Amino acid sequence: MQITYNTKSDLLYLRLDSRKQKVRNERVTDEIVLDIGEKDRIVGIEILNDSKHVNLEALMPVRFKVTKAMA
Repeated sequence: MQITYNTKSDLLYLRLDSRKQKVRNERVTDEIVLDIGEKDRIVGIEILNDSKHVNLEALMPVRFKVTKAMA
């Protein structure tokens, strides 16, 4: 699993399957989107306005990568 957090947009992305594959997006709520891949398996989870939903420190000791949006 790969965890990416963008501080500027407050977006958390959990990548559950690292294989390259075609995905479709399924919006669960206004702020949560699932990436669905082969055999209808969840490949990734995108959480908008993450700081309202998840405590990043609680994910520890999982390593996560913080990125900044390109201008």
